[in-house]
Amino acid sequence: MQFAVLTLFPEMFSALLGAGVVKRAIENRYILVEPINIRGFAKDRHHTVDDRPYGGGCGMVMKPEPVAEGIRYARKKHPEAYTVLLTPQGRLLNQKVAQELAGCKGLILVCGRYEGMDERVSEHLVDDEISIGDYVLTGGELAAMVVIDAVARLIPGTLGCEHSAQEDSFSTGLLEYPQYTRPRSFEGVNVPEVLLSGDHGAIRQWRRQASLGRTILRRPDLLMGQPLTTGDIEYMKKLQQDIKTIIGKHSTGS
Repeated sequence: MQFAVLTLFPEMFSALLGAGVVKRAIENRYILVEPINIRGFAKDRHHTVDDRPYGGGCGMVMKPEPVAEGIRYARKKHPEAYTVLLTPQGRLLNQKVAQELAGCKGLILVCGRYEGMDERVSEHLVDDEISIGDYVLTGGELAAMVVIDAVARLIPGTLGCEHSAQEDSFSTGLLEYPQYTRPRSFEGVNVPEVLLSGDHGAIRQWRRQASLGRTILRRPDLLMGQPLTTGDIEYMKKLQQDIKTIIGKHSTGS
């Protein structure tokens, strides 16, 4: 997977590219990340990339010419790549979108700055617009890094263990089950015995039920569109009955 990132601050990507999973993925040639400086496509001697907005208002707007030239340069190098503008107006990044992007033959990520990008860029020069959340960042660079990290870990081989990405939170539609490691007992809290049993079927069942319970408590909205097995439904019915029993006991006691 090839990532071309159009940005005014290519140096910001050094931390992402120089550590952890992304660094190993680059070293093993599972991915290639190329930051491209938009300022290099400005034609005037001052390399101007922004200007005052028509109609007045605070701040500056990124000019369309350098961005357009940068996108065309990246597309010439990666003709089959999918072009994405990082913007608060885009569709929200989630695991499903990350999986969709991981299926592309390459990504060109365009990072906005200042008050935003000239609208003619988003209208005519990109394939998609993506946001990483309902909040405002100084620029699209951090959002682009999130996209790279979320997508790169879905590329086969990147994580080492082929099942790691499949078991992450949101990959199954549920939050991930609790994880434990040594020591067996920590400050009086023990690892659940089932995880020490060696019974892989029982461990799978415990993990699935733990994921369901955690999702019900923290993100019940995720369950609305989630396909559930008969075992899942039976487990949730049991939880429901246990909750009713507890509530009934406390109501009677009061």
